[in-house]
Amino acid sequence: MPVPLLDVNAQNLPLESELKAAFERVLRSGQFILGPEVDAFEKEIADFSGVRHAIGVSSGTDAILLALMALGIKAGDEVLCPSYTFFATAGCVARIGAKPVYVDSCPICFNLDLSQAAKRITSRTKAIIPVHLFGQCAAMDSVIKFAQEHSLSVIEDAAQALGAGYKGRRAGSMGTFGTFSFFPSKNLGGFGDSGMLVTNDDSLAELARLLRVHGAKPKYYHQFVGANFRMDPIQAALLRVKMPHYLTYTNKRQSNAAFYTEKFAKLSGTLLPEDYACGVRSSFEIPIGTRLILPIAHSGNEHIWNQYTLRVIGEGKRDALKTFLADKGIGSEIYYPVPMHRQPCFQYLGCENDSMPNAMRLAQEALSVPIYPELSTSQLEEVTAAIITFLRNN
Repeated sequence: MPVPLLDVNAQNLPLESELKAAFERVLRSGQFILGPEVDAFEKEIADFSGVRHAIGVSSGTDAILLALMALGIKAGDEVLCPSYTFFATAGCVARIGAKPVYVDSCPICFNLDLSQAAKRITSRTKAIIPVHLFGQCAAMDSVIKFAQEHSLSVIEDAAQALGAGYKGRRAGSMGTFGTFSFFPSKNLGGFGDSGMLVTNDDSLAELARLLRVHGAKPKYYHQFVGANFRMDPIQAALLRVKMPHYLTYTNKRQSNAAFYTEKFAKLSGTLLPEDYACGVRSSFEIPIGTRLILPIAHSGNEHIWNQYTLRVIGEGKRDALKTFLADKGIGSEIYYPVPMHRQPCFQYLGCENDSMPNAMRLAQEALSVPIYPELSTSQLEEVTAAIITFLRNN
């Protein structure tokens, strides 16, 4: 049977009557900009994430941009961020005129390699953006300690990690700011673009709320040059319908990930790198004969599995597997085929030859397979059987 990479209707349609009621509530309210729906959703996210302030915005990208603006990052400043990430992380830094300074990734958890960040810091470095990639938090104790030692602000790019845990804390609550996305493919997926900026800093929250509405307070009196970063009430209302189900969605993703891991771990040539310390490059060498490396959830982390990302070892093997799966009607995706330091739009930085061996390998080997909560057991078996068949014959 066909197994799509994601099926948003499988999650949304069972809530159709509640979603229509929420839409009608907004329609009849006549409140289409900010207002009580956004206020209520902000409180729900703040409580869920363990933060004092949540500010509903127009997208996850704009959440990062707003965080940078509120921190006063400007032209000439530098911001550390991973090369292996979605474009928005670095793109927002460039949009405000600052310089994204790229850092390699950990080949185990896919997150930022802090040991390389230490080599790239300068007197112009003002912030660091750890990305909680694929739903697992970066090593935030080390990130926070590093930031404190160098007087840096920390922006957690938690677009893929709402509710992910790190030593009893939730993603977004540990840095200066945290940013979330409700793009339809996210674990809490909306019905268009929207996002959230969170913080425990009262002053920064007040400034961010001001910048969200063109820097005006009161209306038409502009203290700062802000922008239109407002979340639409219709998005807030619809997301509020899904929010009570979110932990169930997460539990099902975790169960699906465990299913995959149990099946694949039994295969000859499969590596489950649970014995390797995250972030320690010298201790991670791929054993001869390895064909598949599985993702893991580190001890102390609650992985929410926005993606289940395999590393397929061997030149051209990843792309061959993707084609093989597509021929069987099974969806998969390459996140991300070109690291940021190799993107054409960033060549003006002169970073295209920077040494990012892990980012380059991940770009060539990583393949994400269906993990969404509504997958049936037969669909999970379909995916695993296809991958096992490919590995045994290639």
